[in-house]
Amino acid sequence: MTLHFTRKELADRRARTCMAMTANGLDGLLLFRQESMYYLTGYDTFGYVFFQCLYLGANGRVTLLTRAPDLRQAQQTSDIEDIRIWIDGPAARPAETLRDILAGHGCQGRRLGVEYEAYGLTARSGQRLDAALAGFCELTDASELVSRLRVVKSPAEQAYVRRAAELADAAWDAARDLARPGAFEGDILAAMHSAIFQGGGDYPGNEFIIGSGPAALLCRYHSGRRYLDVQDQLTLEWAGVDRHYHAAMMRTLCIGKPPAQQVEMHRVAVTALRAVEAALVPGRTYGEAFAAHAAALDAAGYQAHRLNACGYSLGTTFSPNWMDWPMLYADNPVAVESGMVIFVHIIIFDSARNLAMTLGRTSLIGESGAELLSQAPLDLAVV
Repeated sequence: MTLHFTRKELADRRARTCMAMTANGLDGLLLFRQESMYYLTGYDTFGYVFFQCLYLGANGRVTLLTRAPDLRQAQQTSDIEDIRIWIDGPAARPAETLRDILAGHGCQGRRLGVEYEAYGLTARSGQRLDAALAGFCELTDASELVSRLRVVKSPAEQAYVRRAAELADAAWDAARDLARPGAFEGDILAAMHSAIFQGGGDYPGNEFIIGSGPAALLCRYHSGRRYLDVQDQLTLEWAGVDRHYHAAMMRTLCIGKPPAQQVEMHRVAVTALRAVEAALVPGRTYGEAFAAHAAALDAAGYQAHRLNACGYSLGTTFSPNWMDWPMLYADNPVAVESGMVIFVHIIIFDSARNLAMTLGRTSLIGESGAELLSQAPLDLAVV
């Protein structure tokens, strides 16, 4: 069996979840987020792309309903003892199989929370779930119940985050070693991934972002690779990952002497990044941290070139993305707490001048504020 946490820690997490259930008037949870399953039991898979549900009762009872390929996966990576299998076929109705399991747990007439906001529960599967349980029990949206518990990291989790940050720094070093006129983006990307895998790390929750030339103004992955020009710009966003815990970074690297405007964009980005990080103090809100971002960029004349969010929580996220709840955007009332892991990114895209500048790094929140996990300097990278 491969468990990355002690059985006691997993049991304590489930106990806290059961307390939160009771406080919300719930008799059980139907969990469809892979992050929740991993957090509560250690279960590690990508089989959530099919119908898969972890039931957690308020009494602490756990049952996993999944497909046959994930039987041994659950047995080897989790502490789940009750694993049920639904059979593939034209007449397969896993939601109805789940109803029968719930009946065995005495859930008829009970009030159950559902993680509707989950990549593991498609709209069609959600409709079938609702139909199968209509008249059987009461369902209510509990999509954020476990997420609110996961957002504060235990000491064991923090150790994985720190290792992830070391891997992120190693990937940045690998990128800088290769970035030069004529370099192939594919080689840079391969070197970054290699540094993480060779360091014992994992695949990230989403693709690394890499773009040069006009594509340096993109903050999403796209297919296609190019060679760097003598005068160029290269935007990278990546994450070191250890046991699925992410520590993200972001940089725009200049090839050749950058224009004065891009140098100024970097100066402003540094100011904004530090302002946001200074606002990440327990008791203040995610919205206040975003306000620091907006104030710094707007005062420098970059309101039209910034985004409407400047970061988010990080943790054990699975494909298709590593962004976790909650996000840094205007007026977000969620309070910053000690033990949170937060990635701040400053993104300035000037389409008229075809200039990009980005900065981003991950912090662990302590009692007095943000502890920076990356050792890489914020100096403008020029080759």
